[in-house]
Amino acid sequence: MTGEIFRDAWGIPHLRADGVTELARAQGRVTALDRAWQLEVERHRARGTSASFLGAEALSWDVLVRRVRLDDTARRCFAALEERDPETADWVRAYVDGVNEGLAEGARRTPEFARTGLAPERWEPWTPFGVWLGVHLLFAGFPAKLWRERVLRQLGADAAGLFATDGPGTSGSNGWLVSGERTVTGQAVIAGDPHRFIEEPGVYQQIHLSCPEFDVVGLAVPGVPGIAHFGHTGSVAWAITNAMADYQDLYRERLRRTGAGVEALDPDGVWRRASRHTETVEVAGEDPVEVEVIETARGPVVVGGPEGLPDGPSGPDPAGDDDPSLALALRHPPRVTGDLGFGALLPLLRARRVADVDRAFDTWTEPVNVVQAADTEGGLLHRVAGKVPVRSTANRLHPVPAWEPGHAWHGWHETPRGGLTDGVAAMANQRGLATPLGVEFAAPHRADRITALLAAKERWSAADMPALHMDTHLASAAALLDLLAPLETLSPAADRVRRALLAWDRRMDADSEAAALYARVRGAVVRRIAAHPAFATLTVPPAYPDVLLPWLALLPRVAFALEHLLRADDLYGVHRAEVVRAAVEEVAGDTASAPTWGDTHRLAPWRALPDPAAEQPALSGDHDCVLCTSTVPGLTDLSARGPAARYVWDLADREASRWVVPLGASGVPGSPHHRDQLPLWLRGELVPVVTDFTAFEKETDV
Repeated sequence: MTGEIFRDAWGIPHLRADGVTELARAQGRVTALDRAWQLEVERHRARGTSASFLGAEALSWDVLVRRVRLDDTARRCFAALEERDPETADWVRAYVDGVNEGLAEGARRTPEFARTGLAPERWEPWTPFGVWLGVHLLFAGFPAKLWRERVLRQLGADAAGLFATDGPGTSGSNGWLVSGERTVTGQAVIAGDPHRFIEEPGVYQQIHLSCPEFDVVGLAVPGVPGIAHFGHTGSVAWAITNAMADYQDLYRERLRRTGAGVEALDPDGVWRRASRHTETVEVAGEDPVEVEVIETARGPVVVGGPEGLPDGPSGPDPAGDDDPSLALALRHPPRVTGDLGFGALLPLLRARRVADVDRAFDTWTEPVNVVQAADTEGGLLHRVAGKVPVRSTANRLHPVPAWEPGHAWHGWHETPRGGLTDGVAAMANQRGLATPLGVEFAAPHRADRITALLAAKERWSAADMPALHMDTHLASAAALLDLLAPLETLSPAADRVRRALLAWDRRMDADSEAAALYARVRGAVVRRIAAHPAFATLTVPPAYPDVLLPWLALLPRVAFALEHLLRADDLYGVHRAEVVRAAVEEVAGDTASAPTWGDTHRLAPWRALPDPAAEQPALSGDHDCVLCTSTVPGLTDLSARGPAARYVWDLADREASRWVVPLGASGVPGSPHHRDQLPLWLRGELVPVVTDFTAFEKETDV
């Protein structure tokens, strides 16, 4: 036996091999068979070539990827890994070999290749690094610094906190660890659900990896070997959430052209040569676009150039001085260190105890996560993992001038560690363990709700956990309802809306008429605040690249910060009670709206090739519910973000563990396992974790 591929009843791949390298090859091969289209799309996105077949809508992303030098960073990271950790580099190479072996067959199975005329191209050993970088480039939300700067300049320093929230492009998660003293078995349970953009095919791949050294089940990222985020080895299990740390900086650069190229002004007052070259981005159906790629000592220039920042409808985005020759350079840990943290991946698979998981995550880089782990000997772990640079406070808040001293990086923060309270630790991107490392965090509602639910019972089992996944209580509704309660002299129809909302149980259930009423009133409030003259200067985003605009649009910013805006001591002359009154009257006069929350709150996964005929099932939940199915209030009730997987890891019996993904194990449309988990995901049910190879059907040898 070299390698074998088995399938369970849900089409989930279970792989067995003689050794670690052979197993990595099998993982690459089965991923290519199941996810060939997804792998091809991610490879192109990592190289900045996706517009060549997806068209102009992908151009802004491709230009950003070229300018940020993502492919070059991936190559550097792999080269550094080869030198530092040749075993892991060979393991990654084996995975890539497996991908290349399976791509042609996977492409033949997948109709998107025929639809686009695209043929899969060979992967290189550094391609998994590029995929990981591409998936997480915007994960820490560095464009939020551009938004924060605009608010500071337009409204003043006191306004920054008004819009503090996790922005429209960031992603979060729920996770909770219940120690053995609080379970019916006496062994720990870890459960949760990562919140990301829901994609088709899914962003997580359920997989089982077995060889003489280890036997692990978990959620892999297609295109990357091993199991980085959520895994169970039988004797130890781990899970993560986004720590909401700030580890990417934007530097304003003064650039000038010379006969030899481009120079940047350094903090010591000296103009120094910046690297410069041009690249061409092909665009399907349009002329190719030439991109100038510039990198200073701080990092690659992502916006602007020697001629300055782009002009918006109201002129150049102000930079705080009269020098028009400004650009923005991005500095982030992988570009600085040549390390993504992939050296942790093999040790995680080999982990037997919490101490092994802890040591593995000591080498982690990006993204910065809160980690929870437990083992069968009672070991527990609750810590932050990843690299966050030590630098000035200003760097964390907004772009800083590269030519001024005081903005350099000086090593890395120690990552905080924490414990449990009453045998429980809940993580939901809230301000807490990672507070010293971040600027903006998620509202505390999800974490508080999970903690309260867990406190309601003394002993828990793995089978109890899905009920927590599906909790729809919306604590953040209180800010709006508190303004609604005292309103008087409403029209009869509006007063009926008011009374219905005040009697509402604050659960965002798909079949709830009151939840739909609340969402409509909330949307009207968001639109009215965003349209208020006090915020007129923020209504038209500057002419930054399209890919950055979700962080710079006023209406989504109002939507995600609504609770803060409604409860602020002063809101620049906005009479919030009257805004709520007008919103309720607006909703009361609209008789054509759908009656239940699920009529408009529907799942809308991202697809590289849009499918207008795709099913959009009704959803329960909302942004601040434990069942976090996010919308953009005031703009759309469709949800493109939510639980990208759910898991329950039982340390007493791995076979009592459960998991589910939004769609299915297969990325091939028409496959029996392409969407077979969707009904379970919608109902909050999970698929049993099975690890006994005698229970599976063997598919092939590898």
